[in-house]
Amino acid sequence: MKTTGMFLVLLMAIPIDAYSQGCSQCKMLAEQSAGLDEASFGSNINMGILYLMIIPYVLLFVLFRKKIFSLFKNLKKGN
Repeated sequence: MKTTGMFLVLLMAIPIDAYSQGCSQCKMLAEQSAGLDEASFGSNINMGILYLMIIPYVLLFVLFRKKIFSLFKNLKKGN
């Protein structure tokens, strides 16, 4: 209990700026679209986030494709 309390106190002592810098993709898009209008900025940020999010799903699909296909085959047989 003491260790957890000390950890939380130390965590709260660190300035927020030290661990709230954001990802490099978002930072790059924000710097590139500083002169553009608000709609294109949001679009660029959203595309960057989608790009970063899709990589783990593709990796999971590649690693577990046999299990995924067998699951769909079993579901199809059940109907």
